[in-house]
Amino acid sequence: MNELWKYEHAAYQEGIDLVCGVDEAGRGPLAGPVCAAAVILPRDLEIEGLNDSKKLSDKRRRALYEVITEQAISYGIAMVDEKVIDEINILQATFLAMRQAVLQLSEKPALALVDGNREPDFGDIPIKTIIKGDSLSANIAAASILAKVTRDRFMEEQDAIYPQYGFCVHKGYGTKAHYEALRTYGPCPIHRRTFLKKFYGE
Repeated sequence: MNELWKYEHAAYQEGIDLVCGVDEAGRGPLAGPVCAAAVILPRDLEIEGLNDSKKLSDKRRRALYEVITEQAISYGIAMVDEKVIDEINILQATFLAMRQAVLQLSEKPALALVDGNREPDFGDIPIKTIIKGDSLSANIAAASILAKVTRDRFMEEQDAIYPQYGFCVHKGYGTKAHYEALRTYGPCPIHRRTFLKKFYGE
């Protein structure tokens, strides 16, 4: 048995057939949305190279994105923008994106495996949280790839609008170059104001 299917197999043995994985990308950046994805893969689907998105090259992630979206039973992807993040905080914005992604699924899962140790509210769908789930569960790994690739593409589009920040390189994370651009140009409309308070001493 593929180790990545361990949690799914435990659920299948309890008579649960539809299991979805849920993960997010973009909790830490200074700019842009947080993105979440929910994925239901066919049982024991072997996707070569499937792993936590952070452990994969950009090229490999994008190739896997195509395979996952073609072969998944269902998937949902949702983004919550910087204005909402500033309003309700990043944890609540992440949970909101996760809920929206799960609601997009064409089939209702009997169990949601969620990366991390905090439980969002998916209504009557039971949840199991898994720390480092993106490297321990096939469905969470698939969700991590969809979320990361979707958010990266969005930030590349924003780079064309705000080229002075280098979003296509750091995707909004707080790199040295990003902080230097902020000092020079100040924030742009997609910066998270609540993430910049320390930087500006507000």
